[in-house]
Amino acid sequence: MKYLVIDVESTGLEPGYHEIIQLGACLFDENWNQLGTFLTNVYPIHEDRFSLPAMGIHQLSLHDLKDAPMIYDVIPKFESWILRTLKKPETARGVLKELTLCGQSVTFDINFLHFAYREAKYDWPFSSKVIDLHILAFYYFTILKNNNLPIPKSLSLDSIAEYFGLKRTGEAHNALEDALITAKCIALIMNESKKFKIQP
Repeated sequence: MKYLVIDVESTGLEPGYHEIIQLGACLFDENWNQLGTFLTNVYPIHEDRFSLPAMGIHQLSLHDLKDAPMIYDVIPKFESWILRTLKKPETARGVLKELTLCGQSVTFDINFLHFAYREAKYDWPFSSKVIDLHILAFYYFTILKNNNLPIPKSLSLDSIAEYFGLKRTGEAHNALEDALITAKCIALIMNESKKFKIQP
């Protein structure tokens, strides 16, 4: 099993109306050894849908994106990076269905990526196998709480990361940095969960 951890920054919160302006991803093997990373900015098709609240999160402006490729150029590069990292030929696109997509509240990122594929007129190549850090952390910290162990104050990425001694390097959100932090949190939870035994 291979894990593809993704994160996007967007022009707003509504998939299908707002767009991806930054795509970050990291690829891991079944033991959570990092195989490679991917990061690119994306120039939006609809410049007028760029929201100020979103800019406050990622701190990317249209000026910052002026030299960035459009989404229809990004998608084939993204897939090529995955196949190259997996040491597969460009013709082995079917391998993408074997990946487990991961992220923090990953449905948000997947929905944006789905609409990006549709906008660029590419077939969706991934399966429905996902690991959501938010859901994973909910169950993990519920177990800890029931065993009178400390838990983070919320299930935001920042809170979960802080619990494990991790944090981003700056205030602005960066898709690759967030994907890497998410991956570390998932790997830690999956590893720490092995300590708990179900009583018969």
